[in-house]
Amino acid sequence: MKLKYFGTDGFRGKVNKDLKVEHALKIGQFLGWYFSEKKGRAACCVIGKDTRMSSYMYEYAISAGVTSVGGDAYLMHVTTSPSVSYITKVDRFDFGVMITASHNPYHDNGIKVFDADGNKLAEDILYQVEQYIDGEIAIPNIEEVGVCKDYIAGRNKYMGYLSSIPTESFRGYKIGLDCANGAAHSIAKNVFQMLGADVYAISDRPDGKNINVDCGSTHIGNLQKLVRAEQLDIGFAFDGDADRCLMVNEKGEVVDGDGIMYILANYFKDRGMLRNNPIAVTVMSNLGLKNALSGKEIGAVITDVGDKYIAQALDEKKLAIGGEQSGHIIVKKYANTGDGILTALLIAEILVSSKCLASAMVGDLKILPQKLVNIRSDKKDEIMEDPETIAFAEKVNEEMAGRGRLLLRKSGTEPLIRIMVEAPTDEEIDEVIEKTKVFLEGRKN
Repeated sequence: MKLKYFGTDGFRGKVNKDLKVEHALKIGQFLGWYFSEKKGRAACCVIGKDTRMSSYMYEYAISAGVTSVGGDAYLMHVTTSPSVSYITKVDRFDFGVMITASHNPYHDNGIKVFDADGNKLAEDILYQVEQYIDGEIAIPNIEEVGVCKDYIAGRNKYMGYLSSIPTESFRGYKIGLDCANGAAHSIAKNVFQMLGADVYAISDRPDGKNINVDCGSTHIGNLQKLVRAEQLDIGFAFDGDADRCLMVNEKGEVVDGDGIMYILANYFKDRGMLRNNPIAVTVMSNLGLKNALSGKEIGAVITDVGDKYIAQALDEKKLAIGGEQSGHIIVKKYANTGDGILTALLIAEILVSSKCLASAMVGDLKILPQKLVNIRSDKKDEIMEDPETIAFAEKVNEEMAGRGRLLLRKSGTEPLIRIMVEAPTDEEIDEVIEKTKVFLEGRKN
């Protein structure tokens, strides 16, 4: 069973081209009907959206789909992906929908679906959604219609939950927040202020088109400048839907998801909270993280790229922490999905409780130089499944003899092949990248 529309993080693509309003309508119709049949009553769902101009269109289309088959739709309006996951679970909705394309530009959008426990919806159900979209299966006509209700109270409830997690006051700490002109703008600043922090927020004025534009976790330079200029204690950058977070220390240096996981893992272990010892990381995590964890007698379970794979590993192996280098961090004690604002709160609490500088929090973690470049190709599946591509990558890794590595992978959401290289020097990295680019360009023809 191979999904056609839903990738590693939902149904995502260009607005009105790859992702059409008809798709959103049909997704709402099928899910509303499916969960009504399963529950034996009218289904209830909660819907959130990020700040893209097109998110309103998809919100109305999904709502119309759900209500047209007798289900009820509750609208949280502009909010974060993790808030939809949380509210779906705690307020006992049958499913939740988040409209976002995460870190992508505004002309893209996407649809994520959560089950009743706040986890990504099972692929067998998504496969049926796709069959309905393509007209391969049908649902009966429903005479009754449902209602659409405002549910901004859900967002407020989520903010209250976040503010209840830290046990330390942030009073006296100067904290920078880059909200990516996305969903975090309506939540992050308020929560940190509730905890007493002096908040310096940037990219917190969305206009429907400026989401992720030269800001947020994918363009962190402005936050680095802010931290240095204002002499802040720490800074955090989110993406469009705030399910990821990167950190900037007081020197203006970036700490990515690997560094954040190292901080959390050590903190949790020191307090006896690191269940079953290992943490879950993806194949993209730096060798330096794995080496540093080993030095602290903390193991690492390796998964494919995608927070759904991290979540699966955490559930199957009963682990406490997992995440991606990009800043998707899942802490099972508090959430079932990556939550950028939650991650920032936990790191801020560790900073306050340890009474050290943010730059000292990563301890002896030594990150191996690493570069990631993308090759655009509409033939990414064919190229990556080619035996010659597999043989090429194996040969390069043999030549690097454990001093570094080449990782090739296809994007789950875009027509890209990602080349990631780790090596002791930038010169060696560049040499391997150029050799790989030449090989891949030859396979594109």
